[in-house]
Amino acid sequence: MCLFLNSATSVGRSNPEQVDPLRDGVCRYLQLPCEWTVLMLHAKVAQKSYGNEKRFFCPPPCVYLIGPGWKLKQEELKAKDLAASSSRVCGYMGLDSMANSHAEMQKLNFEKQPDSKEFGCAKTLYISDSDKRKHFRLVLKLFFSNGQEIGTFHSKLIKVISKPSQKKQSLKNTELCISSGSKVSLFNRLRSQTVSTRYLSVEGGAFTASARQWAAFTLRLADEYCSQSRSEFPLREGYIRYGSIVRLICTATGVALPLLIIRKVAKQSVLMDVDEPISQLHKCAFQLYGSDGKYLCLSTEKVIQFQASPCPREANRELLNDSSCWTIIGTETVEYTFSDGLRSIRDPVSPAPLITALELTGGGDVAILEVQGEYFHENLKVWFGDVEAETMYRSPKSLECVVPDVSAFSRDWRWLRYPITVPLLLLRNDGLIYSSTFSFTYTPEQNFFPGQPVLQEMTQDSGSLLDTIHQEFTRTNFHLFMQS
Repeated sequence: MCLFLNSATSVGRSNPEQVDPLRDGVCRYLQLPCEWTVLMLHAKVAQKSYGNEKRFFCPPPCVYLIGPGWKLKQEELKAKDLAASSSRVCGYMGLDSMANSHAEMQKLNFEKQPDSKEFGCAKTLYISDSDKRKHFRLVLKLFFSNGQEIGTFHSKLIKVISKPSQKKQSLKNTELCISSGSKVSLFNRLRSQTVSTRYLSVEGGAFTASARQWAAFTLRLADEYCSQSRSEFPLREGYIRYGSIVRLICTATGVALPLLIIRKVAKQSVLMDVDEPISQLHKCAFQLYGSDGKYLCLSTEKVIQFQASPCPREANRELLNDSSCWTIIGTETVEYTFSDGLRSIRDPVSPAPLITALELTGGGDVAILEVQGEYFHENLKVWFGDVEAETMYRSPKSLECVVPDVSAFSRDWRWLRYPITVPLLLLRNDGLIYSSTFSFTYTPEQNFFPGQPVLQEMTQDSGSLLDTIHQEFTRTNFHLFMQS
């Protein structure tokens, strides 16, 4: 999305002589961010439990604590309290209906990972048939073991289903279909036993079958012309169907499997001639593209190839073992990133806002950016890099702000011939910074003649000077782009 910004005014132009401690702090943060990140991974759907049974969510919701801010805060707490246990991160996770009672939520035990992350998993969460909701959210509460609250974080919406659909899926109802480019998890369960569940994962750059941790994979439609050695290739849109050539790419590491053909599984055999959309929690198999009946298979913790055998009774079937049958389910990722580096903050970081979309309106003297998302409140200001924007709170899902003039980012704005990209931040009124994956780009239009002076000879009259700047800025223009 873009527009022409033809303004001679200096909306948000900063005075280089004026010292702003808050802006200086934001500058330091942008140069050396000391962030805390809470990363939540969970499935898109959850199967309801009936009676006394407990169908635990699979894959189980998990949490990663990432970033140097966690370690620095823990060291600070240790310095104040000689008991090392006072700085441990504790957490509880449950459904949003039970968030007011720790007794009804599951305690998370965080453990250190080799890459300095901390990992916790809620393995025994379920939704009972007494809960009549069609959708719900997970709620995560984090605090330090000394009692200091960190904050409360929410998952994305999770759809409740009674059981996996056995009917042929129709693209008229795509809620349970899996689209190209979406994230999925794959797990294998031998003889339908929960204790034998293993998840496709990546450790040390190699694919593994882990009983402890699962990974999210981007599932993309591919074709025979895609390179086997590259994990990046043009995204093909559409829904994944049985018989499609696909690529599985680990979202965390970028490691990819070779090209695969996804096949439908029925009673330990592969149906070779099925062409229908794949649905959530379907059982499927992955044939190595170009192979004669070789399938992705697990052997304890290793991922190997299994050679299928022809079905003696039906030519359109191939016989598999249990270890080659995978259950597929869509997944979601929610990332909350924040920093308290500007000031020492003891208040919880929640509600932690999430930016999901940007919409630009207006132009000329004033351009207005609507920031769309969740968990907004009146104490938030939008910042374009180290420049604060005039911000208006509209609702918990909408903020509006005035786009700062490009001159706020460069003294030489009149002669700029290259784009300026700045990150979008949200700052709470106590100095807490919430970062986002979105940025904003000012791009000059390259419609000037080489060698032509940018500004004509100026008169001493200030009004004439401003008119000339306005005309020149109108001629050179600035496109505004938002990107994630």
